[in-house]
Amino acid sequence: MSEVFNKGQLAAQAARSLNNVTTKQKNEALLMMADALIAATDEIITANKLDLEYGKQQGTSSAMLDRLTLNEQRIAAIAEGLKEIAVLPDPIGEQLQQFTRPNGLNIRQIRVPIGVIGIIYEARPNVTVDAAGLCLKTGNSVVLRGGSAALHSNSKIVAVLQQALQQSALPAEALQLIEDTDRASVTELIKLDRFIDVIIPRGGASLIRNVIENATVPVIETGAGICHTYIDADANYDMAAAITYNAKVQRPSVCNAMETLVIHQQFANEHLVALCKLFAEANVQLKLPAAYLANIPEATAVTEADFATEYNDYILNIAIVESLDEALTHINRFSTKHSESIITNDAAHAARFLQEVDAAAVYHNVSTRFSDGFEFGFGAEIGISTQKLHARGPMGLPALTSTKYQITGNGQIRQ
Repeated sequence: MSEVFNKGQLAAQAARSLNNVTTKQKNEALLMMADALIAATDEIITANKLDLEYGKQQGTSSAMLDRLTLNEQRIAAIAEGLKEIAVLPDPIGEQLQQFTRPNGLNIRQIRVPIGVIGIIYEARPNVTVDAAGLCLKTGNSVVLRGGSAALHSNSKIVAVLQQALQQSALPAEALQLIEDTDRASVTELIKLDRFIDVIIPRGGASLIRNVIENATVPVIETGAGICHTYIDADANYDMAAAITYNAKVQRPSVCNAMETLVIHQQFANEHLVALCKLFAEANVQLKLPAAYLANIPEATAVTEADFATEYNDYILNIAIVESLDEALTHINRFSTKHSESIITNDAAHAARFLQEVDAAAVYHNVSTRFSDGFEFGFGAEIGISTQKLHARGPMGLPALTSTKYQITGNGQIRQ
């Protein structure tokens, strides 16, 4: 019996037990998990250092190493995330509708757990904790399969969380980590219909595409993030500079970071050089249309392939357009339907952008970096869904539920 099969089976068995736990018991378990993380901070950092050293040996970029890094402050923030989940309303059992049919049938629709959620992700140890907390709060078991780059970190974190669960009313088996880093374990997990109810992939485009194309378990597609910001002709320079700088530089390794800056020709004529200087001073590699390279010698020529690339790094594409229509065409062509923003003082242009851009989150005069469950007030998030069925955008607790109908009567039979 393989590790994937065994842990999937244990998670499925635990999911049945989770149907009987109360909100109070779930919240108590989350608080115990948070305390356990803080108590094990030094052990987790020691394990994380092994992953960081391996990453450096493999030539991992500084931006990706940042995603992997754990320190005392980040562990404290991750633990705080569990506490925030604990105080959020429990969606399980929520009545969505209730009605009585003419024949006397009383019909209620309520939220219920999905069951067993499989999550496949890359070098983000915080995902391990966020996923565990959100799934357990909603009464779901979770089977995690992280990347090899974070194996030591994830293994230590899950061991700490499982020890905490053993002291709680929740079954420790509800949290499982696949430690086999061979790609075959991913293939087995995404086909384990017998035990897994849904797969959520979190990572780069190739990972997500592989899961979508090969899974027999239902998939919730989450975001590869080729995110755009469009600066309109009349935009205020100071606002545009602050928003776009934040969207690219504040944390370039995450999926809601800006990858392409689209600028109206009129704004570019006045401000492109200053804006590029701002990014260059932050060590951002700039890619521009060839016609503008003479004035910005530190840049290189942008290509069609660049516009279709998610960098997760200090690299920025710039496109120059002559109208809002051209900007909308460019964005809808290259967007991964994650997060898109317009900076403008024109209310009509803002309204068109918010209406016509097909993405999970669209912004007016705001950085795309706000596409996040915590920033939306959801607590942590399980991911940002870029599809249109079941859930879209940052996925908080309700997105991890299904529904059932409960029907009561007094002896009705169908004629």
